[in-house]
Amino acid sequence: MSSTCERSEENQEQEVEAAAAAGHLAGFLEAEDGSDADSDSDLETEGTHGLGKLDRDTLYLGSRRTYSVVPAPELNLRHRGLGPQGVQALASTLTSNPYIKRLDLRDNGLCVAGAEALADALSKNSSVCDVDLSENQLGAAGAQALCAAFAVNQAVEKIQLSGNGLEEQAAQYLAELLLAHTGLKSLDLSYNQLSDQAGEMLGPALAENTGLTELNVSWNHLRGPGAAAFARGLEANIFLKVLDISYNGFGDLGASAVGEALKANNVLEQLNMSNNRISAVGALSLGLGLQANQTLRILIVSRNPMRCEGCFGLLKSVQDNPASALELLDFSDIQVNREFDDLASLVKVILPGLSIKTGAHRVEYKKELLPVLRPFLPASAPK
Repeated sequence: MSSTCERSEENQEQEVEAAAAAGHLAGFLEAEDGSDADSDSDLETEGTHGLGKLDRDTLYLGSRRTYSVVPAPELNLRHRGLGPQGVQALASTLTSNPYIKRLDLRDNGLCVAGAEALADALSKNSSVCDVDLSENQLGAAGAQALCAAFAVNQAVEKIQLSGNGLEEQAAQYLAELLLAHTGLKSLDLSYNQLSDQAGEMLGPALAENTGLTELNVSWNHLRGPGAAAFARGLEANIFLKVLDISYNGFGDLGASAVGEALKANNVLEQLNMSNNRISAVGALSLGLGLQANQTLRILIVSRNPMRCEGCFGLLKSVQDNPASALELLDFSDIQVNREFDDLASLVKVILPGLSIKTGAHRVEYKKELLPVLRPFLPASAPK
């Protein structure tokens, strides 16, 4: 991934063109509004593919005509190859622009230089509240610059940093952000490389966080003690409602820690733990939390090697908690048996609103009598 920011001569030319396009857009964003007449000529920033073909004068003059330009609240420039230069050109206009609420720059090769330029602009902008910077090769240095900016700008409520190669060093800055930014509501850290040490840093920060309601750390490397430390942070958190930790490696140790957290946590409503190497032993430990929890509505534990025994144990824990708020219990891709089905029927009586999703469709085989074979007698056989 380190070579993605070392652009060839051809890529550099494309980057310059993207920078020019960003400059054209910047000129439009800075243009003054015209009269209050019909607004049919509004620029829809969602479809700016032809931006490079427009010149600054055209955009500027268009905004000065008799049309009424109502600035769009969303600036979507994902997959445009802006690169550091393009983002630098764009960032200069974000400082004072009061209209953009959502900024989508996913997959633009920002790298560290672009992240630093954008961070400087976002630290001074008070209107942007939703930022998507996924797939931009930010790395630890880029994360550091952006987290510092977000800590200053309390207006940002949703941040997406998926697929940026974030590791342990970046986790330190993310943990500091969780402690400093009380206005942050949603954070997406999926598809990164956060592992054990990251879990040990993020867990305590999660415990102290006072505002985050949705967190996605799926497709990382949270395992063993790091996963357990992360889960313990959930125990003390009193704001988080949606947590996705799927496709990590929590294992039985992490599942046990999550179970303990569910005993005390009375806020969490949705938990995705699919594909986390949880065996039947870990499922039983997780079930201890379900026996006491009264707020969790959705629990997804699909694609775990807990077998039918683990599924049965979890469902038995739900049966033992008539105050359970569960609405969906997902065991997809885990084969269960008739004993589980019988228990599910009993649980449905206690919790009629509960939907239980199980493995692949099972075929019921019917016993069929084989045809009776009569002895073969030759036609010329004597009677």
